[in-house]
Amino acid sequence: MRILVTGGCGFIGSAVIRPLIARTRHEILNLDCLTYAASPHAVGVAAASDRYAFSQVNICETARLGAVFAAFRPDAVMHLAAESHVDRSIDNAGAFVQTNVTGTFAMLEAARAYWQALPATRRAAFRFHQISTDEVFGALGPHEAPFTEATPYDPRSPYSASKAASDHLVRAWWHTYGLPTFVTNTTNNYGIWHFPEKLVPLMIINAIEGRELPVYGTGENIRDWLFVSDHAEALVRAVEQGQPGETYAIGARQPRTNLEVVHAICRTLDRLRPDPAGPHARLIRHVADRPGHDFRYEIDPSHAEQALGWKARHDFETGMDLTVRWYLDHAQWWQAIRKQRYGGQRLGQVA
Repeated sequence: MRILVTGGCGFIGSAVIRPLIARTRHEILNLDCLTYAASPHAVGVAAASDRYAFSQVNICETARLGAVFAAFRPDAVMHLAAESHVDRSIDNAGAFVQTNVTGTFAMLEAARAYWQALPATRRAAFRFHQISTDEVFGALGPHEAPFTEATPYDPRSPYSASKAASDHLVRAWWHTYGLPTFVTNTTNNYGIWHFPEKLVPLMIINAIEGRELPVYGTGENIRDWLFVSDHAEALVRAVEQGQPGETYAIGARQPRTNLEVVHAICRTLDRLRPDPAGPHARLIRHVADRPGHDFRYEIDPSHAEQALGWKARHDFETGMDLTVRWYLDHAQWWQAIRKQRYGGQRLGQVA
């Protein structure tokens, strides 16, 4: 299979490309415009494979997308390219609408024009896989059942609203034009090569450096945490087996409060690299909450587990241990980011 992956230099995109090259015979074209959060080195040894190619293209560039489809002739698209940080969407919602909505529209139109010209057998086999988030479903109360594929959309942030819009476009192109699309929604991912603006890498790096660990509000907001390599395995299964018009909700059944996550990071660092000044938890500080901070996200992955023959393999403690070890061993990578792209400052505050 020839798979066009958008956003393949990002956190989840690179996690998908690594096993696609290492464990399958698929050919991959990585389409990425290399924004601030991209890490070209994250694809690892996959970059040396004769089944891997890279093209620096912005998904909003319609003319270039047509040329990419014509030259690569994919059998499937895995659309991961997106602006994804809620705090940044509060500061600059326009960038999220441009990339997540306009960019997805451009990808769908390029895919549709290409797909319509394919022979019948290849048209039937073609897939457009939209990778999305559970944030489109809104917020859960403390005792509500987890999200499923049937949960109505109720986005609350500029980020989640832009992803909801892109999901709706993807489904509309299936119902209106017959383009064989499907959607996967996932919960919070964590793991290696994660840009250090997000909670887990930010807390790990701050703790390593002895900085304060800022926890929004009371820290009682709950997320279901999924190790990124487990998510990548599910996405590979989905692009190989996913059915047009379907939705697959992918989660790990491992809910934790933000404060529990930060304490887990502190305990792991206390074990792996003790600080002479004392336990890392001494650095925790509660700060003003994020505007419109959703209380809880959690997914019931039963349908995806059954349909894709997949289940998350890493428990939270194992995944966190692997993650913290990686950041300890890859200080050169995140130190360069701290100096050149993002210094750890807080984003997304409304005056």
